[in-house]
Amino acid sequence: MIWDAPDYRWPGGYKAAACFSVDVDALSPYLWQMRDGLPRTLAVTEHRQYGMRTGFRRMVAMLDRLGIKGTFFVPAVVAEDNPELLPGLLERGHEIGLHGYFHELAGEITDDQFTYALDTSIALFESQTGQSPAGFRSPAWEMTPHMLAELKRRGLWDSSLMGHDLPYRIDDVTEVPVRWDIDDAIFFKFLGPGDRPARSHLEIGRSWADEAQAQIRDGSLFMMTVHDWISGRAARIDMLEDLWRSLVDDGRVWVATCGEIARHHDSQAGFETTTGGIEPVKDRGFR
Repeated sequence: MIWDAPDYRWPGGYKAAACFSVDVDALSPYLWQMRDGLPRTLAVTEHRQYGMRTGFRRMVAMLDRLGIKGTFFVPAVVAEDNPELLPGLLERGHEIGLHGYFHELAGEITDDQFTYALDTSIALFESQTGQSPAGFRSPAWEMTPHMLAELKRRGLWDSSLMGHDLPYRIDDVTEVPVRWDIDDAIFFKFLGPGDRPARSHLEIGRSWADEAQAQIRDGSLFMMTVHDWISGRAARIDMLEDLWRSLVDDGRVWVATCGEIARHHDSQAGFETTTGGIEPVKDRGFR
């Protein structure tokens, strides 16, 4: 397997695929981080509120101009606080996916707590939209075997891991892979003294454009993840629109949602990028 390049077939004769995904975190990571008591300071909360006030609207308008649909991963508490959010996205043809309840981190919750958060989030999505969500993205892109088992039990696809440039299956869950270096947070997130200065959107835009072209040449998936409160600033929207206009106009590229990519992969016969879990050292004869 390690010697042979996969012969992956995208639909419609396309050579590669591209997906625009948005993590609509708003205040949820802050609420989780401060779950034992909120401080009296306001700077971080106001910064994060920027997305729901301005950045989100600007980002959706950009997608309208491009004529493409995005996948929006929404923590349940954000949907709860903004009840028009999920129905509005579906009305515009976008896809919505689960993203935890309070953006709780995998390393900070028990298996039972994850299951409770997942089921509660699904129930909220169903109550607001009348339909069950089909996909999940883990906060901070970490997974456990229990989390995968719970997604499998509910028939959900996942978009949290980075084991391939193509869709693949891990423990019988369809994975639509992500990448840290095509995520705006590591370049632009700045919440005050102590954080690294944000990088130039012009520099990062050029880097992302190079990555997109390389993925196209390779016949792979270009998965982008942005946050409305980070990349909803006007200059960054301009950069994103220029980048995605080139992909929309490229006849080799299938611009699709995460769910469309997952369903396409599930329909493929004769191609498998399947992985199992990781065996602990002790199970390999070491102590």
